[in-house]
Amino acid sequence: MPLQVELVDQVKNAKIYSKLDLRWGFNNIRIKEGDEWKTAFRTAYGIYEYLVMPFGLKNAPAVLQRMMNHILRHLLGSTVVVYMDDILIFSEKEEEHAEHVREVLRILRENNLYAKLAKCEFFVKRVIFLGLVITPEGISMEEEKIKAITEWSAPRKIKEVQAFLGFVNFYRRFIAEFSKIARPLHDLTKKETKFEWSQECQQAFEEIKKRVCENPVLIHPDPDKPFILETDASGVAIGAILSQRGEDGYLHPIAYLSKSYNDAQRNYDTANKELLAIVESLKHWRIYLEGTIQPITVFTDHRNLERWKNAETFNRRHARWHMELASFNFEIHYRPGKMSTKPDALSRRHDHADIPNPEQIMIAAEKFKGFKANIELDIISMIRESLLEDESLTTLISSTQNKEDLPPSIRKQYDKYEWKEDLLWYEGQIVIPENKEVKLAILEMHHDNPIAGHQGQARTLELISRRYYWPAMKLQVNRFVESCEVCQRSKGHKQFAPLKPLPIPQKPWEDIEMTLLSNSLNHSLDSILVVIDRFSRQAHFIPCLESTNAEGVADLFIQEVWKLHGLPKTTVSDRGPTFNSQFLRALYAKLGIEPKFSTAFHPETDGITERTNQWLEGFLRSFCNYRQDDWVRWLPIAEFCHNNQVNSATGKTAFETVYGIHPRWDLTDLEVNAPNATDMANSMQEIWDEVIASMEFHKSKKMPQTRVQNRGQSMASEPKCHNKTALKEA
Repeated sequence: MPLQVELVDQVKNAKIYSKLDLRWGFNNIRIKEGDEWKTAFRTAYGIYEYLVMPFGLKNAPAVLQRMMNHILRHLLGSTVVVYMDDILIFSEKEEEHAEHVREVLRILRENNLYAKLAKCEFFVKRVIFLGLVITPEGISMEEEKIKAITEWSAPRKIKEVQAFLGFVNFYRRFIAEFSKIARPLHDLTKKETKFEWSQECQQAFEEIKKRVCENPVLIHPDPDKPFILETDASGVAIGAILSQRGEDGYLHPIAYLSKSYNDAQRNYDTANKELLAIVESLKHWRIYLEGTIQPITVFTDHRNLERWKNAETFNRRHARWHMELASFNFEIHYRPGKMSTKPDALSRRHDHADIPNPEQIMIAAEKFKGFKANIELDIISMIRESLLEDESLTTLISSTQNKEDLPPSIRKQYDKYEWKEDLLWYEGQIVIPENKEVKLAILEMHHDNPIAGHQGQARTLELISRRYYWPAMKLQVNRFVESCEVCQRSKGHKQFAPLKPLPIPQKPWEDIEMTLLSNSLNHSLDSILVVIDRFSRQAHFIPCLESTNAEGVADLFIQEVWKLHGLPKTTVSDRGPTFNSQFLRALYAKLGIEPKFSTAFHPETDGITERTNQWLEGFLRSFCNYRQDDWVRWLPIAEFCHNNQVNSATGKTAFETVYGIHPRWDLTDLEVNAPNATDMANSMQEIWDEVIASMEFHKSKKMPQTRVQNRGQSMASEPKCHNKTALKEA
């Protein structure tokens, strides 16, 4: 027997329909002579035998279907679909439809088959077929069936529960999270379970009826358009929504999937349940998704699955799933929790969409892959909602909103609090309510995000503290960073030898360091020119070739550094031929730049560069794909992240040291105070003085530690200083 979904999909491009219903149905087929006795039945008047095929025989539906497929074989799938005695004729053009109907009627007449005129429909744009309402826009549930479900009274015994579930199960593709909602009713039908209609069962019963009343319109799938698959896994079931964008630019559902776990799957951990949702969804909709030209976009709220497809090693279960999905062209993308369009939150009506304004300019999501700035607005919305739900903050919010009405002695307690933009502020920071999902979203945003760069505990805490505040924030940040799998896998070891600081500069971009970082990177470009300001620690990461000569380095410096910061007074680099060439020495002499060179085979001489290189390698390991051939596109993000992090020596970020402000990297900057020019100049000088003092303190703090670490080491590990290789002092 053909599948209902396959028959409906064949009419996806039709604009006009006609429906025929055969008269006498099964009775149109003659029982083979000599086999009539097999259909014998007993009555009060004797034993009778059927001469034609009756209703009720086990193979009767398949026999009738085979006959109809045979006589209409030349039209099946192109202008006709048949399900036993129901014939649906469809056409993409109205002018062709009359000829299609005439051809079907001719075939029926030649085979002595007749239709019931009362049940036939001709030249309509809305037809009921197999219990579904089919239109050019999509499919929906039959109104009579919806009415029957909504008027269904609460079951009073197990058989009535089974009857209800059997009836609504036919329409489960229209109901998001059907298995999860119906779980209490399914549990009631298990063997050796006493029938007890609880409040939970009643709520599930009413929720199903409510979902049915929504009567969503599911669009016909278009194989020429990309599919969007959103999956989710709960404690009891998996759920998924298959969607496509329509001509109007809106996202429309094609079908819903909900499936309960079996006994083994119920014991899976969260990651495997989320992955199971993806596997089962792709397999369930195989007829749509297998072998697609355009990649299927799969959204999940489990970040670790983003790189699952490209992982180098698998356990046995994952290896089996990987083989099963080898024929699917799909990409897994992460969308966090409530901030994404999850399967249980998608609109199920055709007039609902995930785009707020039709006139809005659409930019492809791929352009913003890896960025989460748009998520920040959702975080703020979540904070606003959670503030109103947190009973522990009710008194504080009320008192802050009505400070004028409080006695002076009590009002002082709330001087540091403000209520602005429907948010509670404490000394310029947004107060976060006691909500685990909100805190987790903030932690992920300020640590896992490529712009945040998987920083350590102190830098992640500083990044969050610029905008947010909640009690015990440091402890939670430390635990979150310690448990980060990417950091554990990608971050390098602690330094084996102490790195030596150079003399402290006095202004930004007067003293710089340069080096070529190369480690057989997979790309047409194979190296990175790293340029660092020793005062602010601001860095530029420039992709290039390892074979770049001195002239090439000079060109890159002019194109990427000089235009932004002007000429430096001194440069520090290694003694490689690129930086120690006669060309660069002559150029430096003409420009008044004093070159300095680190000791050969002694990298700790230039500590700032070595530490920056370690950080950059760790960043690229965290975010590049397993082939490591996309590192070039990550360099701008790495540069921003590096310059936006607090340096332990200066105590400030490079952006703050050079420009006096933090860059706007999220959408939570609700207000900006613009200082005048005089205040800005004074502020910059104060920042520079603080940086110099901090670096001097940091340097003096490091010196005793350096002597202790060097004690017992061989003389070869001491800094080498002689006339030919010593680092020149300014």
